[in-house]
Amino acid sequence: MSSSDSDYFRPSEAQSTAAYDSPYDTNDTTVLARPNMDEDKPAVDTHRWHVGADLGLLVLRVVLGALFLAHGLQKVFGIMGGPGIEGFAAALTELGFQQATLLSWVTGVSELGAGVLLILGLFTPAAASAVVGVMISAIWVRVDIDLFVGGVELETIYLAAGFALLFTGAGHFSLDRKSPWFRRAPAFGFLFLILALGLAAVSLFVLR
Repeated sequence: MSSSDSDYFRPSEAQSTAAYDSPYDTNDTTVLARPNMDEDKPAVDTHRWHVGADLGLLVLRVVLGALFLAHGLQKVFGIMGGPGIEGFAAALTELGFQQATLLSWVTGVSELGAGVLLILGLFTPAAASAVVGVMISAIWVRVDIDLFVGGVELETIYLAAGFALLFTGAGHFSLDRKSPWFRRAPAFGFLFLILALGLAAVSLFVLR
Protein backbone atom coordinates (compact mmCIF):
# COMPACT_ATOMS: atom_id res chain seq x y z
CA MET A 1 0.00 0.00 0.00
CA SER A 2 1.45 3.33 -1.00
CA SER A 3 1.80 6.30 1.31
CA SER A 4 -0.91 8.05 -0.64
CA ASP A 5 -3.24 5.12 -0.02
CA SER A 6 -2.48 5.13 3.71
CA ASP A 7 -3.16 8.84 3.84
CA TYR A 8 -6.58 8.15 2.44
CA PHE A 9 -7.54 6.11 5.50
CA ARG A 10 -5.91 8.50 7.95
CA PRO A 11 -8.45 10.97 9.43
CA SER A 12 -7.82 14.53 8.57
CA GLU A 13 -7.20 17.17 11.23
CA ALA A 14 -10.69 18.54 10.76
CA GLN A 15 -12.20 15.09 11.15
CA SER A 16 -10.19 14.46 14.30
CA THR A 17 -11.34 17.75 15.79
CA ALA A 18 -14.94 17.04 14.85
CA ALA A 19 -14.78 13.61 16.43
CA TYR A 20 -13.31 15.02 19.62
CA ASP A 21 -15.96 17.71 19.84
CA SER A 22 -18.76 15.21 19.37
CA PRO A 23 -21.33 15.27 22.17
CA TYR A 24 -20.98 11.46 22.30
CA ASP A 25 -17.26 11.55 23.12
CA THR A 26 -16.71 9.50 26.24
CA ASN A 27 -14.09 11.97 27.41
CA ASP A 28 -16.58 14.83 27.40
CA THR A 29 -18.30 14.89 30.78
CA THR A 30 -20.37 17.96 30.02
CA VAL A 31 -24.08 17.33 30.50
CA LEU A 32 -26.10 18.76 27.68
CA ALA A 33 -28.60 21.07 29.38
CA ARG A 34 -32.21 20.85 28.32
CA PRO A 35 -33.40 24.20 27.05
CA ASN A 36 -35.75 25.94 29.45
CA MET A 37 -38.97 26.30 27.55
CA ASP A 38 -40.44 28.57 30.27
CA GLU A 39 -37.80 31.30 30.06
CA ASP A 40 -39.80 33.37 27.64
CA LYS A 41 -43.06 32.98 29.53
CA PRO A 42 -44.01 36.04 31.63
CA ALA A 43 -44.27 35.50 35.38
CA VAL A 44 -47.84 35.19 36.59
CA ASP A 45 -48.79 37.57 39.39
CA THR A 46 -51.11 35.55 41.59
CA HIS A 47 -52.09 38.71 43.50
CA ARG A 48 -52.97 40.89 40.54
CA TRP A 49 -56.06 43.05 40.65
CA HIS A 50 -59.37 41.46 39.75
CA VAL A 51 -61.98 44.19 39.71
CA GLY A 52 -64.98 41.88 40.07
CA ALA A 53 -63.56 39.78 42.90
CA ASP A 54 -62.06 42.77 44.73
CA LEU A 55 -65.29 44.73 44.48
CA GLY A 56 -67.28 41.75 45.76
CA LEU A 57 -64.93 41.34 48.72
CA LEU A 58 -65.21 45.06 49.46
CA VAL A 59 -69.02 44.90 49.59
CA LEU A 60 -69.00 41.73 51.70
CA ARG A 61 -66.41 43.14 54.07
CA VAL A 62 -68.03 46.54 54.57
CA VAL A 63 -71.56 45.17 55.03
CA LEU A 64 -70.45 42.50 57.51
CA GLY A 65 -68.26 45.01 59.33
CA ALA A 66 -71.05 47.58 59.58
CA LEU A 67 -73.48 45.01 60.96
CA PHE A 68 -70.98 43.78 63.53
CA LEU A 69 -70.11 47.33 64.48
CA ALA A 70 -73.80 47.99 65.11
CA HIS A 71 -74.10 44.86 67.28
CA GLY A 72 -71.06 45.97 69.26
CA LEU A 73 -72.54 49.43 69.79
CA GLN A 74 -75.74 47.83 71.06
CA LYS A 75 -73.90 45.66 73.56
CA VAL A 76 -71.33 48.16 74.82
CA PHE A 77 -73.28 51.43 74.74
CA GLY A 78 -76.88 50.26 74.68
CA ILE A 79 -77.77 52.40 71.67
CA MET A 80 -80.08 51.47 68.79
CA GLY A 81 -82.29 49.51 71.16
CA GLY A 82 -79.38 47.45 72.45
CA PRO A 83 -79.20 45.83 75.90
CA GLY A 84 -75.97 47.46 77.04
CA ILE A 85 -73.39 45.63 79.10
CA GLU A 86 -75.71 44.94 82.04
CA GLY A 87 -78.56 43.73 79.88
CA PHE A 88 -76.32 41.50 77.80
CA ALA A 89 -74.64 40.13 80.93
CA ALA A 90 -78.09 39.24 82.31
CA ALA A 91 -78.93 37.43 79.08
CA LEU A 92 -75.65 35.49 79.25
CA THR A 93 -76.37 34.54 82.84
CA GLU A 94 -79.74 33.11 81.82
CA LEU A 95 -77.95 31.03 79.19
CA GLY A 96 -75.75 29.54 81.88
CA PHE A 97 -72.53 31.51 81.38
CA GLN A 98 -70.24 32.36 84.27
CA GLN A 99 -68.31 35.63 84.48
CA ALA A 100 -71.14 37.09 82.42
CA THR A 101 -70.11 40.74 82.84
CA LEU A 102 -66.55 40.04 81.71
CA LEU A 103 -67.79 37.93 78.81
CA SER A 104 -70.24 40.64 77.74
CA TRP A 105 -67.42 43.17 77.62
CA VAL A 106 -65.20 40.81 75.65
CA THR A 107 -67.98 40.05 73.19
CA GLY A 108 -69.05 43.67 72.76
CA VAL A 109 -65.52 44.99 72.29
CA SER A 110 -64.70 42.12 69.92
CA GLU A 111 -67.70 43.01 67.78
CA LEU A 112 -66.76 46.69 67.79
CA GLY A 113 -63.16 46.00 66.87
CA ALA A 114 -64.00 43.40 64.25
CA GLY A 115 -66.52 45.73 62.64
CA VAL A 116 -64.09 48.64 62.35
CA LEU A 117 -61.25 46.45 61.07
CA LEU A 118 -63.44 44.77 58.47
CA ILE A 119 -64.66 48.10 57.13
CA LEU A 120 -61.07 49.32 56.81
CA GLY A 121 -59.76 46.01 55.52
CA LEU A 122 -57.10 46.00 58.25
CA PHE A 123 -55.89 42.89 60.12
CA THR A 124 -58.63 41.02 58.32
CA PRO A 125 -57.75 37.50 59.58
CA ALA A 126 -58.08 38.65 63.20
CA ALA A 127 -61.35 40.48 62.50
CA ALA A 128 -62.84 37.57 60.57
CA SER A 129 -61.81 35.12 63.29
CA ALA A 130 -63.65 37.26 65.84
CA VAL A 131 -66.79 37.01 63.70
CA VAL A 132 -66.37 33.24 63.39
CA GLY A 133 -65.78 32.76 67.11
CA VAL A 134 -68.73 34.88 68.22
CA MET A 135 -71.08 33.26 65.70
CA ILE A 136 -70.07 29.72 66.64
CA SER A 137 -70.93 30.49 70.26
CA ALA A 138 -74.18 32.19 69.31
CA ILE A 139 -75.30 29.30 67.09
CA TRP A 140 -74.38 26.73 69.76
CA VAL A 141 -76.53 28.31 72.46
CA ARG A 142 -79.45 29.39 70.25
CA VAL A 143 -79.94 26.50 67.82
CA ASP A 144 -83.32 24.76 68.01
CA ILE A 145 -83.71 21.68 65.81
CA ASP A 146 -87.49 22.14 65.76
CA LEU A 147 -87.19 25.44 63.87
CA PHE A 148 -86.27 26.17 60.27
CA VAL A 149 -82.47 26.07 59.94
CA GLY A 150 -82.40 25.69 63.69
CA GLY A 151 -83.66 29.24 64.15
CA VAL A 152 -80.14 30.55 63.47
CA GLU A 153 -80.39 31.51 59.82
CA LEU A 154 -78.94 35.00 60.30
CA GLU A 155 -76.12 33.74 62.51
CA THR A 156 -75.25 31.11 59.90
CA ILE A 157 -74.97 33.79 57.21
CA TYR A 158 -72.68 35.85 59.45
CA LEU A 159 -70.57 32.76 60.11
CA ALA A 160 -70.28 31.92 56.42
CA ALA A 161 -69.28 35.49 55.54
CA GLY A 162 -66.65 35.59 58.26
CA PHE A 163 -65.32 32.19 57.22
CA ALA A 164 -65.07 33.33 53.59
CA LEU A 165 -63.11 36.48 54.46
CA LEU A 166 -60.87 34.44 56.74
CA PHE A 167 -59.50 32.52 53.76
CA THR A 168 -59.89 34.98 50.88
CA GLY A 169 -58.45 38.02 52.59
CA ALA A 170 -59.74 41.57 52.28
CA GLY A 171 -59.09 42.12 48.57
CA HIS A 172 -57.12 44.94 47.00
CA PHE A 173 -59.53 47.66 48.16
CA SER A 174 -58.15 47.43 51.69
CA LEU A 175 -55.32 48.49 53.96
CA ASP A 176 -54.12 44.89 54.08
CA ARG A 177 -53.18 44.69 50.41
CA LYS A 178 -49.41 44.89 51.08
CA SER A 179 -49.41 42.75 54.22
CA PRO A 180 -48.06 39.20 54.60
CA TRP A 181 -51.49 37.90 55.57
CA PHE A 182 -52.89 39.28 52.31
CA ARG A 183 -50.28 37.43 50.26
CA ARG A 184 -50.72 34.23 52.26
CA ALA A 185 -54.40 34.46 53.16
CA PRO A 186 -55.16 30.70 53.34
CA ALA A 187 -52.26 30.00 55.70
CA PHE A 188 -53.10 32.87 58.04
CA GLY A 189 -56.79 32.01 57.74
CA PHE A 190 -56.13 28.51 58.98
CA LEU A 191 -54.13 29.78 61.96
CA PHE A 192 -56.80 32.28 62.97
CA LEU A 193 -59.52 29.68 62.48
CA ILE A 194 -57.80 27.53 65.10
CA LEU A 195 -57.69 30.58 67.39
CA ALA A 196 -61.41 31.26 66.85
CA LEU A 197 -62.32 27.64 67.56
CA GLY A 198 -60.21 27.65 70.71
CA LEU A 199 -61.79 30.85 72.08
CA ALA A 200 -65.27 29.60 71.26
CA ALA A 201 -64.53 26.33 73.06
CA VAL A 202 -63.33 28.24 76.15
CA SER A 203 -66.49 30.34 76.29
CA LEU A 204 -68.83 27.36 75.72
CA PHE A 205 -67.19 24.65 77.82
CA VAL A 206 -65.16 26.53 80.42
CA LEU A 207 -67.28 29.62 81.14
CA ARG A 208 -70.62 27.83 80.81
